Amino acid sequence: MADFPVLVGKTYSIKTFGCQMNLHDSERVSGLLDSMGMNEASSMEEADTDIFMTCCVREKADTRLYGQVSSLVSAPTPAAGKRVVAVGGCIAQRDGENLRNNIPNVDVVFGTQAIQNLPHLLTEAFSSHNHATIYADTEETYKNFSTELPSNRAQSFHAWLPIMTGCNNFCSYCIVPYVRGRENSRDMEDIVIEAEHLVHDGVREITLLGQNVNSYGRNRYGEPRFAELLRRVGNTGIERLRFTSSHPKDLSTQTIAAMAETPAVMPHLHLAVQSGSTNVLRKMNRRYTREDYLHLVNNIRNAMPHIALSTDIIVGFPGETEQDFNQTLSLVEEVGFSSAFTFIYSKRPGTPAEKIMDSTPHEVIQERFERLTQLVSNLSYTSNQADLHTTSEVLVEGTSKSDKNVMVGHSRKNQTVHFPVPQGQAAHDLIGKIVDVEVDEARTWYLRGSMIGSAR
Repeated sequence: MADFPVLVGKTYSIKTFGCQMNLHDSERVSGLLDSMGMNEASSMEEADTDIFMTCCVREKADTRLYGQVSSLVSAPTPAAGKRVVAVGGCIAQRDGENLRNNIPNVDVVFGTQAIQNLPHLLTEAFSSHNHATIYADTEETYKNFSTELPSNRAQSFHAWLPIMTGCNNFCSYCIVPYVRGRENSRDMEDIVIEAEHLVHDGVREITLLGQNVNSYGRNRYGEPRFAELLRRVGNTGIERLRFTSSHPKDLSTQTIAAMAETPAVMPHLHLAVQSGSTNVLRKMNRRYTREDYLHLVNNIRNAMPHIALSTDIIVGFPGETEQDFNQTLSLVEEVGFSSAFTFIYSKRPGTPAEKIMDSTPHEVIQERFERLTQLVSNLSYTSNQADLHTTSEVLVEGTSKSDKNVMVGHSRKNQTVHFPVPQGQAAHDLIGKIVDVEVDEARTWYLRGSMIGSAR
């Protein structure tokens, strides 16, 4: 473990935008700052150091970042007498020192692969008598994975376990390959050893992370070996195993078999389709057709009949016609997704799709989006009805934000499940436990029921 400079007594706050990879990176940043002797503050305004872990996939993330960082200008000066603002993640990687032109109160910028530089950057920022931006670029990046850095997991019972970084797909709308770099897989033995350590530490659920987990191992071993990795991590004693993200073009029959044959793998798969139109998929550079996707779904369900499938869908990609959109609606209905993340296309600078001209009125795109979200809601409701009056195995994650007497967790199929704290039990004693919930209410976005038996 590297030695880090100390900032004993300083406080910090971390705001995270975007994907699971950013959540994992934030846990690493928190671990680093604790190693420096810093303490987490109760709010951004009270912290000496405010860190923003950013996402640049959608335009709204930029707007939120600019607004929240700029708002700190008028915040009271912290007790230490100086506030340092640091921006990391994808926007930092994309914009670099140019962030200072847009957000003057940014002090430190560090790219997606420069997390290990943060302790020295912060130390320099606090000792500096001027307001010059300090920047760590990819030429100084740490050559190994951030898993070698200390970490503060948000949940003791769940862990993100990165298996690779970067992406080679270059979907025409996506900025990720430009800010996360090319695919780089970790050594399989290192991943398995880390999983074993997590199990020993009491972790009950692991989520394997990668921009495209299905291509894991290609750059290291010459061919994808994700199916083998699933089996090996599944045999470490972990009780629940999930993974994200999964690209349809690389989901092999071997991986489907490993999912079906490894008891720890949960019966849920997030498989982004993005569009139901082969014409649009071609423009997106997704490298599969509508028919390919439906054939893949059929293979998955033959192997795992009760699996829940979720997806991502973009509405309003440049040139999408009404016929293209109707093909998306029909695919969504045919697959019967349990849930879907739906987005209106957002043009990202530097991507090939930025150059595609489109004259479709926003009102038309918005109307299509609303039709899609209504269909997704209907399908989610229908999907949840299948679990009404059944017993659901739930990993308890905490209490409801609106009612501390109600526990919240997720089922094996990744459904949100609510249940009241049983009489005579303390809520905090249930967190991190697995319980059986008898479902007596099935809504669009959650299940609700009563705990039966004992927590385990």
